[in-house]
Amino acid sequence: MHRTVLLFRHGKSDWHADYGRDHDRPLNPRGKRASRAMGRWLANTGPLPELILCSTAVRARATCDGAREAGAWIANVQYERELYHAVPEVLLHYIHEISDSIQTVMLVGHEPTWSVTTTLLSGHPIDRFPTASLARVDLSVVSWAHTIPGAGKLIWHQLPKRLPDHYYSD
Repeated sequence: MHRTVLLFRHGKSDWHADYGRDHDRPLNPRGKRASRAMGRWLANTGPLPELILCSTAVRARATCDGAREAGAWIANVQYERELYHAVPEVLLHYIHEISDSIQTVMLVGHEPTWSVTTTLLSGHPIDRFPTASLARVDLSVVSWAHTIPGAGKLIWHQLPKRLPDHYYSD
């Protein structure tokens, strides 16, 4: 039996937007398009998440919402403040707490934690985790609580720039 973790980095943000704190920085138009394209791609490729744990940062929420809408995902979303500026140990804590009735979970958040966590779980070095990219790690565990470093295998790491044009048509 295996369980699947999908790690989704937020889309490209708008550094020129009017925002107060970094937490409130929105997506730029490219980030919105890429998020929606990735949502469609995952809907076509699978597996779809049954649960999404998302950073409360505006850009992460917009990435999650855009992808869910475009891909018609049904997953429940929990917005977690601790995923903003989280370290890999925090992600592992959240993974350990997932109900074993869930087979596939998605974490939506930020670098450098997403590349480090993907590497930690899979043992496969990820040097770059561009905006709006998505990694799939299959874990060889019967319970989420048994997730440890190296328990997984990197199945794919998809970048929005590698998607065919038809995923970008709205």
